[in-house]
Amino acid sequence: MDMTQNYPAYQGFFKRLSALDWLYAAVLITASGLALLKFSHHMDYYEQLVLALAAPTFALLGWHWKPVRVLLLGVAFLSWCAIAQYGGALDAANTKFFLKYLLSSQSAILWMSFLIFLSTVFYWGGLVSRSALGYSVGTGLCWSAVVMGFVGMMVRWYESYLIGGDVGHIPVSNLYEVFILFAMITALFYLYYEQQYKTRQMGPFVMLVISAAVGFLLWYTVKRDAAEIQPLVPALQSWWMKIHVPANFIGYGTFSLAAMVGVAYLVKAKGWLADRLPSLEVLDDVMYKAITVGFAFFTIATILGALWAADAWGGYWSWDPKETWALIVWLNYAAWLHMRLMKGLRGQVAAWWAVIGLVVTTFAFLGVNMFLSGLHSYGTL
Repeated sequence: MDMTQNYPAYQGFFKRLSALDWLYAAVLITASGLALLKFSHHMDYYEQLVLALAAPTFALLGWHWKPVRVLLLGVAFLSWCAIAQYGGALDAANTKFFLKYLLSSQSAILWMSFLIFLSTVFYWGGLVSRSALGYSVGTGLCWSAVVMGFVGMMVRWYESYLIGGDVGHIPVSNLYEVFILFAMITALFYLYYEQQYKTRQMGPFVMLVISAAVGFLLWYTVKRDAAEIQPLVPALQSWWMKIHVPANFIGYGTFSLAAMVGVAYLVKAKGWLADRLPSLEVLDDVMYKAITVGFAFFTIATILGALWAADAWGGYWSWDPKETWALIVWLNYAAWLHMRLMKGLRGQVAAWWAVIGLVVTTFAFLGVNMFLSGLHSYGTL
């Protein structure tokens, strides 16, 4: 008996791959291998494993969603150009033109912020004027912002090691860095759904929450000089941080996206902009899929957080305010999905619930830092 007959979907998928698809995968694997040969002595075993797994992961992602290839190429090329400009000296960021005005981490992140705001303006211009050009420009600007955001993060990672080997760390350790990550994740998921559903009409609403995050980022940068790279506090000197935080923010990003799609659903259900928004069925489906993805990653992040807590503080759970509110967020979306799958939750109730979920999530993300204290006090505002 041919066992492969049980996997027709996989067979069909691989048969559809072109020579260019396999070349893309080969380039990733080669680049990953060369990086391991050259830099493995700077990495711990976890980082070596992540680098080794990055190639097949991004190969599969690029096979499924072709724009990822251009994104990876753009980020890799611009990051390499920036690193080459530094020449091992951090002061180059203030003396070399392209670093100072374009490719240093702070410059790239400022460009990201500007492009996000501009993208939001064009998306809303497209909605108000029914202009396909406005929507198209908004999409292009959003993609450009994602490229500059990831370049900023990659260069910031490199800059941290220029300060000192004991300072260098992946840039997901404070509010400044995770707000950049949040903006990039939310924008990427939106761009994916935009292409999958062949509509740009959700963009005006989703870009509002991304612009709000960028606005907070800029305020926080000015108010607290947050762009300055600081050594990790002892609690964050753990490899758990490198997987817990990104998983968490995939959850935060997709929950936020679902909430803004929920706002669009409620607007259309009221009869406002009814002919300028996708169908209620499309909005409902995007909302459901975004919450499903977010819940899966938030569950993983919560489990990883418990393992990290056991490693750092000797216990898996301590009812710290951050942990308690993370559980509240998890229970909220678990209930939403339960009602969806078991009771067929749809319509305005589901949309309102998604919007309220964003309020709960925002308090868990920021409110706890502002008003409560506990073991996670290193994340206070």
